[in-house]
Amino acid sequence: MKKLLLTTLSVLLITVAGYSQRFVYVDTEYILDNVPEYKAAQKKLDDIADGWRAEIDKRYKDIDNLYKAYQAEYIILPEETRQQRQKQIENSEKAVKEYQNQKFGYQGELFVKKQELVKPIQDKIYNEINKMAAEKAYDFVFDKANGLNMLFVNPKYDKSDDIITALGYKPVKTDKK
Repeated sequence: MKKLLLTTLSVLLITVAGYSQRFVYVDTEYILDNVPEYKAAQKKLDDIADGWRAEIDKRYKDIDNLYKAYQAEYIILPEETRQQRQKQIENSEKAVKEYQNQKFGYQGELFVKKQELVKPIQDKIYNEINKMAAEKAYDFVFDKANGLNMLFVNPKYDKSDDIITALGYKPVKTDKK
């Protein structure tokens, strides 16, 4: 009887194990931190954005100077000149806002440049994750980064270092890990 119960329990456990779902997680933020091309692309994007911000700040400073000069001369200016100056200031503000939107807005130049520089790296990582999932027969691969609330994670299920290694890099442990 004891042998039959043990055999039944073993068969049941094997059956349940065969039908269980396999899952792992990765931390794409950590993976990206370990990809030198990503860091270089991010630095290039930051440099471009900083240049545009400096240009925008300069333009706003010029507009501020125009406005201060207008205020200082307001009393002595004829009405027609006042209206022209107001129009000039308004047009300058509008032009700066358009420039800012062109550079930083949705589908702006920064967005396009980010797609150009970062998306190929992200695609490479995504493809490697898919390849690993197919080879190891994982049913689910979760991403710990970017807002997925994982209240507890067992580090033995973290495959981030495996992805970094598969991409041809050596994982560098960070405080995040």
